[in-house]
Amino acid sequence: MVWGLDQRQMPLVSALQTMGQRPHAGFYMPGHKRGRGASSALLSLLGSMSLQRDLPELPGLDNMLAPTGVLQAAQELAANAFGADRTWFLVNGSTVGIMAALLMTCGRGDRVLVPRTVHRSVISGLILSGAVPVFMTPRYDPGLGLALGVTPETVQAGLQYAPQAVLITSPTYEGVCSDVGAIAALTHAQDIPLIVDEAHGPHLHFHPDLPSSALQSGADLVVQSTHKVLGALTQAAMLHGRGHRVDFQRLAQVLNLLQSTSPSYLLLASLDAARQQMALHGAALLSEVWRMVAGARSQISDLPGLLVLTPDHLAAHGMTLDPTRLTVDVSGLGLDGFTADQLLDQTLGIIAELPTLRHLTFVPSFGNTAAEVQQLVQGLQTLAASPSQKQLNWTEGLGFLDLSVAPDLSLPALSPQEAWWGATEAVPWEAAVGRISAELVCPYPPGIPTLLPGEQITAQALAFLQRVQAQGGDISGCADPTLQFLQCLQGEGGSSCDRSYPEVENAVS
Repeated sequence: MVWGLDQRQMPLVSALQTMGQRPHAGFYMPGHKRGRGASSALLSLLGSMSLQRDLPELPGLDNMLAPTGVLQAAQELAANAFGADRTWFLVNGSTVGIMAALLMTCGRGDRVLVPRTVHRSVISGLILSGAVPVFMTPRYDPGLGLALGVTPETVQAGLQYAPQAVLITSPTYEGVCSDVGAIAALTHAQDIPLIVDEAHGPHLHFHPDLPSSALQSGADLVVQSTHKVLGALTQAAMLHGRGHRVDFQRLAQVLNLLQSTSPSYLLLASLDAARQQMALHGAALLSEVWRMVAGARSQISDLPGLLVLTPDHLAAHGMTLDPTRLTVDVSGLGLDGFTADQLLDQTLGIIAELPTLRHLTFVPSFGNTAAEVQQLVQGLQTLAASPSQKQLNWTEGLGFLDLSVAPDLSLPALSPQEAWWGATEAVPWEAAVGRISAELVCPYPPGIPTLLPGEQITAQALAFLQRVQAQGGDISGCADPTLQFLQCLQGEGGSSCDRSYPEVENAVS
């Protein structure tokens, strides 16, 4: 069947529905055989209809490694809807898209410009590729206590060190959007591809009054977590490519190295359905979200002790805000974000997406009702009416990196790959300052590494991790979950590794 680019169509969803309803004797995986062999507990949890459609790559359902049928048609529809030349469906989340983009564009020893506040998946991609990161320090607003995006000026400075690629995060978790268009112009002037981690921005393309999407702004590779704010199932994501700077055939081969050979067709079909929903109804759905969030932002701004992030806060930095995202600073109430999150959850039935030391970030979508948004406002009103009497000291342990004095560009002592494969030893926490980290340690969410392989451990980073843990935050990646020991490279200061990057270090310094 020829599907064309009629955005009303859902080729993958249609094929899965047909196959799920077709009577046949199935001698293929998975073992539950369309739910008949599933436990009663799983049937009760998911329902028989879902399990009937938990199918493998059967005839008629295409092959993810080399799609020529309904999956290819669904991906072509997605490319058309999101403004890409080529789109790949991902079943391992945005993480696999980020890693594939780095493996596609960078090899061992190649330099790549990345913000120091990237998601841990970027560091994973650097470990796999062997690329050398030149870290860009994002703009920092001390009044907000937030790291923002990177500026074109910082990217321009970094380009003199001949990177093979530039990777930025836009929007950030808090909805801060960098000037992607200006950054793309700078990278393209040197014929360098721009990769954008747009995990939090798959909706931007579908409303004219939202910040421009990365593809609209000229990015070459864009990774989106379709599940984060659109209607796809958790773990379902997309990788979009545009332009001539990336070999799409090679990129498909890289994805085949990284992705599962047994993809979930429920995840894939959810991407097809989410695309159709946004292509047909995205503008109307997002207009309603915008209306609800604008009303909430106005009400929250009037509450004593709370500071809500607004577009005006970012204008001076040359950045914009995704107006559907809500980030609130609760420190004025004498509360840290983790405590505020617990109070909202346990006593008021409100669960935030991201608690940090000072902030709570909420992610409203068209799946939320106006009543739920008002419940959020009332919950914050309750917190504001009974502020804590604690005097919080935000000058120590506030962040793992002092962004107010950090250089625009910096290098780790060793590449993440070298440090990852180096000989290690467990070092007591109090003796780790000045050593080279051999592990990737970060609060999750947001998944920004506080310690990463190849970087020198600082007292500030350790203070930050201790504070997050003391306030109830989750720390991931540490071999010792009690944080009494850290994995460091062997030798004084980790000096046993043979190779560093003096040319880059001297240039950046």
